[in-house]
Amino acid sequence: MLNQIEEWIDSTNDRFSNQRQSCALFADNFAGFYSEEFLSNSYFVIVDSILKPDFPELRQVGLGEFLDMEVQGITYKNTYYVVPSVAQNLRLHFHELVHVAQWKSLGAIGFLRRYISEVQSVGYRGAPLEKIAYAFDHHFSLGGQKVDVPSYIENQI
Repeated sequence: MLNQIEEWIDSTNDRFSNQRQSCALFADNFAGFYSEEFLSNSYFVIVDSILKPDFPELRQVGLGEFLDMEVQGITYKNTYYVVPSVAQNLRLHFHELVHVAQWKSLGAIGFLRRYISEVQSVGYRGAPLEKIAYAFDHHFSLGGQKVDVPSYIENQI
């Protein structure tokens, strides 16, 4: 199933490749948190509604609530998708970039396996990968001390 999800992700990212924007746009805002190189290799796409791989197997393993949950952003590898109402929200971009770092650190199958397992066992809000992203976006929103997020992720997960 994980390979099927990764194929869907690759297909989705390919389909929207001409609409993606480089996160290098945020270099000044996120300086000290994300390197220019990291941001230059990370992308976002503004979409009317968030796309999710709604395979029956995902519902069978208990992820129906997650699939049906309304979200404002979602990350697939080095590309994340946001709805227009939050396209200017730096905190949301910061949050999704934490997930880009997680994808990069864990690899696609590793990220999917861990994320699915966490959501199954403790739910979306309790999932450690989400808790890390929410903690970092909160830290950023408070003007906290600069932390190299991708390095932290690489060393901590």
